Amino acid sequence: MNKIDWKNLSFGYQKTNYNVRCHFKNSKWGELEICSSETIDIHMAATGLHYGQEAFEGLKAFKGPDEKVRLFRWQDNAQRMINSARGVLMAEVPKELFFEAVKKAIQLNAEFVPPYESGASLYIRPLLFGSGPRIGVKPADEYMFVVFVTPVGPYFKEGFKPVSMLITREYDRAAPLGTGKFKVGGNYAASLKSMQKAHEGGYANVLYLDAREKKYIDECGPANFFAIKDNSYITPKSESILPSITNKSLMQLAKDIGMEVQERKVAVEELANFEEVGACGTAAVISPINKIVDEDIDIVYSFGGDEPGKISSLLYHKLQGIQYGTVEDIHGWTTIIDL
Repeated sequence: MNKIDWKNLSFGYQKTNYNVRCHFKNSKWGELEICSSETIDIHMAATGLHYGQEAFEGLKAFKGPDEKVRLFRWQDNAQRMINSARGVLMAEVPKELFFEAVKKAIQLNAEFVPPYESGASLYIRPLLFGSGPRIGVKPADEYMFVVFVTPVGPYFKEGFKPVSMLITREYDRAAPLGTGKFKVGGNYAASLKSMQKAHEGGYANVLYLDAREKKYIDECGPANFFAIKDNSYITPKSESILPSITNKSLMQLAKDIGMEVQERKVAVEELANFEEVGACGTAAVISPINKIVDEDIDIVYSFGGDEPGKISSLLYHKLQGIQYGTVEDIHGWTTIIDL
């Protein structure tokens, strides 16, 4: 058994015992393979390396006070990976294969599922890429699907504490009608330079505006944006935004407590009137935001102090409660994994 300081885990990679792999060749998926190696033998002309034929997912498993391990909304992650595969012309991973690989990866690494009291979770990373060689821009004929896991703490070192964000007009995360709605690596590569600038300025991350007009809010770095105003949960609607499963869950929970949900274009000027704002995603769950700085026009939008807002806190604890099994899962979002 590994000796891990569960309560002080950061959000980062930590070696576990096994990963699960599957190969697509001759127009069909093979059998699942168990591997203890952290490396992959890949052809130097693989399309995943040259032409960006790559997609990944992120989901979590949680151990509750009843010692049961719950996997959260895996069906949505499986469907999103299918959508990403279609977006960049890769072989689609069937949902049943996706689940079996994820389940096996959890079971093989059971000792790395953090205990309930730690507040940590097991992060699961499914990866799909073109492994077949091509010189010339066209889809591969071979693909590789890999699932590995690692125990993680909070994505932001502050945990569930308010962070600051920097608005950028100098960089775009994704173009309209491009790959923004797919979870492909190129979108994240495009965000690295602006995120570095934000971090150097002392900000947690970047708030991107729409690439076409620079008028509307798109995403918060690697997460979706939401705002609270007049008992409404407001989140941007855009073809450039990755559909966040966490955001989808928060929208439902907001409806459950009687809030109106608005998925629409959100003008940057509306920041002046919001009561609470935050970033949400699998990694961070919710990161409340207490300050957004627009350096281009020298404006600072402030939202409360050093503590999360009332609605953000309520939604965060409801979602975490469902994930850990302390709040009733009336929507059937969790799947018990037998270890």
